[in-house]
Amino acid sequence: MPLKAYDLTGRTALVTGAASGIGRASALLLAAAGATVHCADRDESGLRETTSLIAKAGGAAHQHPLDVTDRARLADAVAAAGPPDILAAIAGIMHSSTVLETRDEDLERVLAVNFKGVLYACQEAARAMISAGTPGSIITMASGAVDAAHAGLLCYSAAKTAVVQLTRTLATELGPHSIRVNAVAPGWIRTPMTDRHDAALQSRAESAMVRASPLGRVGEPEDIAHAVLYLASDASAFTTGQILRPNGGVAMPW
Repeated sequence: MPLKAYDLTGRTALVTGAASGIGRASALLLAAAGATVHCADRDESGLRETTSLIAKAGGAAHQHPLDVTDRARLADAVAAAGPPDILAAIAGIMHSSTVLETRDEDLERVLAVNFKGVLYACQEAARAMISAGTPGSIITMASGAVDAAHAGLLCYSAAKTAVVQLTRTLATELGPHSIRVNAVAPGWIRTPMTDRHDAALQSRAESAMVRASPLGRVGEPEDIAHAVLYLASDASAFTTGQILRPNGGVAMPW
């Protein structure tokens, strides 16, 4: 396929969670491919840094400080993007607790950000795309946690599993409007989210993931950004309702 299939010149992308990690890497790569990127995150300092990096590289970016649980602010960002050709709903948080130790407020907070925040972004972007009558691509962020049970990750894995079902359902509903909907389910990626433990525990966790991977390494945010670019671009024009798993081979589901 010609490389022009990855060219996003003239298109607009809205990326949530753009202040760091996978969101930042995705925003940078989408901009490098030619898209005007609207960067959304509640971390205003990180958001400024991301848009600055895009500008220094010669790209076009706009900042939208917001919390994805605030539907009205998301609607404003979608309107500012006017409407977006691409949505990458990447914002998320991590929480660890055993099932027996999980509190109502823990579950509600994780579901609010990791599922409802994605749902709201998808709803607002899809409505704008349908109204515009132009093809679009929506990319959600699932996780390798949807393919295996991990002690202590009930809230996170439950929310990400809900994102997978949202993705599949929305793909069936938006296909007639020429809007594709796909998810990325990364394996262990070095980001501020995974770097939440002390150094010794972090090292042990990464070592376990390296041993489990046929490639013998963990991932970097850029590995996932390339998956996002593929799904955002015409290179994936015949792909919808799919879960793309850049995980180093740790999970190989049918």
